[in-house]
Amino acid sequence: MQKIAAALVKAQKAFGPALKTSTNPHFRSKYADLSAVVEAVIDGLNDNGIALMQIPHECEAGVTVETLFIHESGETLSAGRLHVPATKQDAQGYGSALTYARRYGLMAACGVAPEDDDGNAASAKRAPAAAPAVDISAYEAQHLETIREAAMAGSKALGEAFGALPKTAAKAQFWAKHADSLKQAALAADND
Repeated sequence: MQKIAAALVKAQKAFGPALKTSTNPHFRSKYADLSAVVEAVIDGLNDNGIALMQIPHECEAGVTVETLFIHESGETLSAGRLHVPATKQDAQGYGSALTYARRYGLMAACGVAPEDDDGNAASAKRAPAAAPAVDISAYEAQHLETIREAAMAGSKALGEAFGALPKTAAKAQFWAKHADSLKQAALAADND
């Protein structure tokens, strides 16, 4: 388990943000869909010799997905199983539950958290707690131009560049301040 553990630590350093590029039609809120979550972590995992598998298991009235990491050494690590009930007992209901289970299972296993999610039906929306104020001017001066250039190259480049930035308290506030404009630039580049 030593090799996969060390590789996962290195992989997490390369994870990018799970960009909210999809819209929930019921709440008209943006969320990071399964492809955005996979995109945020897959390069970091693969570059460190880790394959990702999400295995569906039989269950009643829903789906259960196990997120599994396989290291090139042969070591494996299961992040456990996540059960999601199907709201409808048809292919669409099971497909939706499968996608939901894969997305949330992967986010939990990798420690990736989008800014918010589309699970608002489960609970009332609460305002996020304000982070302590941090002077980010030096962080901005050092990294803003690089991140803007990455955004102009698209979502994937933005995720990679942001993931490579030093993890400090200023990083989170830097993202909170510039996320909307950077994501808009990245989405425009993706659509070109």
